[in-house]
Amino acid sequence: MADLIRITHCDDPAIASYRNVRERDLAGRQKLFVAEGTVVLNVLLTSGRHAVHSLFLLENRLAGLADLLAKVPDGVPVYVADRTIMDEVAGFPIHRGVLALGYRETGQTAPAFPAGRSLVMGLVGIANHDNMGSLFRNAAAFGVDAILMDETCCDPLYRKAIRVSVGAALKLPSMTIGPASEMIARLRAEAYTIYATSPSAGLVLEDAPRAERVALLFGAEGDGLPDDILAETDGLRIGMAADFDSLNVAAASAIALHHFRKTAD
Repeated sequence: MADLIRITHCDDPAIASYRNVRERDLAGRQKLFVAEGTVVLNVLLTSGRHAVHSLFLLENRLAGLADLLAKVPDGVPVYVADRTIMDEVAGFPIHRGVLALGYRETGQTAPAFPAGRSLVMGLVGIANHDNMGSLFRNAAAFGVDAILMDETCCDPLYRKAIRVSVGAALKLPSMTIGPASEMIARLRAEAYTIYATSPSAGLVLEDAPRAERVALLFGAEGDGLPDDILAETDGLRIGMAADFDSLNVAAASAIALHHFRKTAD
């Protein structure tokens, strides 16, 4: 088991990075992000994509965390405190009693797309962290190889987005790639058939051919994808009742990704 460092004072500088979690979420942590809960912590410890900075655990959770603690890399500090101290440090009640910090990737390059069959998701203007987390979760469930985001998307490594994604945001290759036009150019260079989802598109999902290499683009609820993106890509819509024209972007992505899924039945 990892060596445990007991915290007995709220102002201990060792756990300064955990102080006022919600406020720091908004202000940013520079090269760090917060992972919350056992499921997300397990992904952080096992995916190998992000290095672990530290753990901060509620002492009465330790007995049930032995398997996870065995996965903590050597040299990573594991801080332990009682509920009063942990809640005061975080700034709100940490009901799960499990927090960790991970290092953001630096010097990102665009994901290396696989040869042959491939499924990619492109996101434009996704500003809601719940939707972002759900999109990553759906992408992981249906075998997406990589997620590209334009520069107007919110941060997928925001604490709530990571939690909603059930850790998928920590293991799926992803990158913010600048304006949406740059995303389109990159996907075309990689020989993807690009479908832009829109309620006004002529092609219905069930009639869309399952090409070898597919990129599905999703826009924000309400505004949807920009007109210039719709003009230069193949439109795709989900058939539904005549008196209703759209779904939440998370629900729409699940349906569309299922059609093109890479996972086995």
